[in-house]
Amino acid sequence: MAAQKINEAHEHISKAEKCLKTSFTKWKPDFDSAASEYSKAAVCFKNAKQYDQAKDAYLKEAECHTENKTLFHAAKAIEQAGMMMKEQKKMPEAIQYIEKACMMYMENGTPDTAAMALDRAGKLIEPINLEKAVDLYQKAAGVFENEDRLRQAVELLGKASRLLVRLNRLDEAAVALQKEKNMYKEIENFAMCFKKTTAQVLVHLHRGDYVAADKCVRESYSLPGYSGSEDCVAMETLLQGYDEQDEDQVSRVCNSPLLKYMDNDYAKLAISLRVPGGGKKKAAAAPQGGASGAPTANEEEDEYEGGLC
Repeated sequence: MAAQKINEAHEHISKAEKCLKTSFTKWKPDFDSAASEYSKAAVCFKNAKQYDQAKDAYLKEAECHTENKTLFHAAKAIEQAGMMMKEQKKMPEAIQYIEKACMMYMENGTPDTAAMALDRAGKLIEPINLEKAVDLYQKAAGVFENEDRLRQAVELLGKASRLLVRLNRLDEAAVALQKEKNMYKEIENFAMCFKKTTAQVLVHLHRGDYVAADKCVRESYSLPGYSGSEDCVAMETLLQGYDEQDEDQVSRVCNSPLLKYMDNDYAKLAISLRVPGGGKKKAAAAPQGGASGAPTANEEEDEYEGGLC
């Protein structure tokens, strides 16, 4: 089966090369027919799992489309070449081809297709290179934003923000979250604005910037329905506990369902939040342990060993 497909592919390549030849009676190469034959050859190679040869055929197809000034089809072929690299687990090369295709989509005047391709590239590279995935998601968001497709833009920004948190690039995450929140406000999705405020508070407290965290909550009072909401009360309680170095109060908020069931990257920020200076715990209601009821030095150390949340 594979050998048959490979033979078919070579037949299509021979036909493509014939289409490109010129003579006294044929002055111009037939790029359209050649592109079609290269495309058929690529599919045959792909079915035979000859991915490197399939990639070459797709690139030849792209060249023909480019000569024919059909940039959209050229970009599609280059994107397919990238997919052949993906099949060989050569992700950096795959992403290079997809990014090249995106530039051609933009040049062709089809930015939506470019943004969707960048999103796909981000998903491909995310398991092995978070930094590159952030870059691709942000580029895709920027394309959608320029087209006033804010719902699509904000979804991609959200992916980038979460990865920035995972990378511990918290200053950039804070900026990205503010942009997300502004977009959600613009499309009047206020419930998501509430969630982004919570994420902002967690990021700023991990940055050690209480003032910025408090400012995010204060600014959100202007959002319809925020003041007095579950999200608002939780953040006010968290900030109060953090400011007063009350470990118990911070721990209660951080372990509440509201924070524990956020996106995983933000939930991890919640459970790992530390009160500055080590915090303080309220005294136990009844003494336990030895005859005197006084904890040993080791017990006092263990009380803080597991962190706050």
